[in-house]
Amino acid sequence: MTSSAAFARHRSRPFSVLFRVAAIAGALVLAGCVGRDDLVVEPAVPAADLYAEGIAAYEARRFGDAIDAFADLDRRYPYSEQGRRGLVLMADAQYNLSRWGESIASAERYLLLYPNGADADMALFLIGEAYLRQVPDVTRDQGAAARGRAANIELVERFPNSPYAEQARLNIVAVNDQLAGQEMLVGRYYQERRDYVAAVNRFRVVVVDYGDTRHVEEALFRLTETYLAMGLVSEAQTAAAVLGHNFPNSSWYQQAYNLLGAGGLEPRRGGGWLGGLFRN
Repeated sequence: MTSSAAFARHRSRPFSVLFRVAAIAGALVLAGCVGRDDLVVEPAVPAADLYAEGIAAYEARRFGDAIDAFADLDRRYPYSEQGRRGLVLMADAQYNLSRWGESIASAERYLLLYPNGADADMALFLIGEAYLRQVPDVTRDQGAAARGRAANIELVERFPNSPYAEQARLNIVAVNDQLAGQEMLVGRYYQERRDYVAAVNRFRVVVVDYGDTRHVEEALFRLTETYLAMGLVSEAQTAAAVLGHNFPNSSWYQQAYNLLGAGGLEPRRGGGWLGGLFRN
């Protein structure tokens, strides 16, 4: 190869590299121009305007529109005063549309961001109500009822003077009755199948944890029955005695009294966990 040819090849390499760099740079510029044309810049809508839009829709009961406005407000101004209030109103709008899971999520997010916020009691109330709306009958799983009960208990304990507190107390009573009813259902199932230990455990839960419900009288009678079937006479007599002491006019007590009498027994106060249930 001649020296002139080698020199020409050597000179061509930088130009080749420079050409490729220029081509790539040009492509990037073009791509940038195309991307810039496609960019969508959101208008700077003030938080007050978004809040006013949501309030107008909320008060007109256009809850879907209210949710959209409050969601936009929460996305753009999550820690603003309007965003704080809008978040709990969004939970209420979702509740009104029977969107229970979304309502719970929004209310829980409010409590996470503002645990001591001005609307914390409302958020707890919405959580409790949304869970209770999902409660099936006593033959189904009661997980939603338990979570609703927990929210209502927290509301009453933290905000006893809240305008939502009285309804929360009524909800607790209703949920306790529901949960006790399921325990009785399961307890009777075990009793019928002679799984007496499991039955006793269920009836005991009703007596100890849900003693202020209408199911406690039957639970004490079932304990009398079950303990007798197990041969635990003293426990059966004590269960009947507790029933008679606390509910002397109950038809369940009359049945327990007759059941013991058929075996020459009578209600008698004893010890154990049942012995501590006598009320003054």
